[in-house]
Amino acid sequence: MKKIITIILVFAFAKAVSAQQDPQYTQYMYNPVVINPAYAGNRGALSIVGLHRSQWVGLDGAPRTQSLSAHSPIGDSRVGLGLSVVNDEIGPADETFVSADFSYTLPVGDEAKFSFGIKAGAHLLNVDFNQLDIFDPADPRLQGGGVNNLLSPMVGLGLHYHTDKFYLGLSAPNLLQTEHFDENRNNATTFVAQERIHYFMTAGYVFDLSESVKFKPATMVKMVPGAPLQWDATANFLFNDKLTIGAAYRWSAALSGLVGFQVSDQLMIGFAYDRETTALGNAIYNDGSYELFMRFELFNNLDKIITPRFF
Repeated sequence: MKKIITIILVFAFAKAVSAQQDPQYTQYMYNPVVINPAYAGNRGALSIVGLHRSQWVGLDGAPRTQSLSAHSPIGDSRVGLGLSVVNDEIGPADETFVSADFSYTLPVGDEAKFSFGIKAGAHLLNVDFNQLDIFDPADPRLQGGGVNNLLSPMVGLGLHYHTDKFYLGLSAPNLLQTEHFDENRNNATTFVAQERIHYFMTAGYVFDLSESVKFKPATMVKMVPGAPLQWDATANFLFNDKLTIGAAYRWSAALSGLVGFQVSDQLMIGFAYDRETTALGNAIYNDGSYELFMRFELFNNLDKIITPRFF
């Protein structure tokens, strides 16, 4: 539906709008390094995670996100390194984020560790105005065919604390408020689309309900100036260190179901389905959102995989 695409563009680039939200994830607990550089190397292995998310399936121009990340500790040092690539598409806009992560971990107790991290990279934006059903072809803001390969820098920071049972993370993956449009670009004299700083808080705890069942509540809060607060609450159960089943609620937005399976010591796969709790969820053209992820890990020490980490 071209009208839907037009509405999306208006909300993204209209004069009154200056905040844009980064991609969202239902299975955020399995790949925190995308939003928090301090997590790099914290799993004690080379960890490679791929994820695909199709949001609001059936809605023309709806968001689609793919991410691929890899991170690892460096030998027996306290340093961790990572690399992430994220592609996010919505309507006529296509964004790609490429970032490198550096973390340094300090032991702060017998089991507790505290890490701080730095993220640096680039953001590439493309917008194809030809995909729009433009009401006024003479509109000076929509001339020139669109935006081509607009490159912006990224710099972010993060903190991460964890024990064997608990974790807490705070991060801002991009501290630069880059203006994508101004009076010198695309004849855009009356509106600005700006990347605002995204602040994340993640936390979780593992309860041993029995020898074969673990329960982990988790949460993620995302704050962006000029945009509604996003709060996710998730409850996961792990059975026999193999099967994970859970549910999640995104405040005033969606209900989700999650399932994951530890195929081997190295390989885990997971799936999540979101259903909107807003009026959008009742639309006949919206079949919900789907998310699929796969994690593969290479361990230097077999002792590290006797009891798989739940986060």
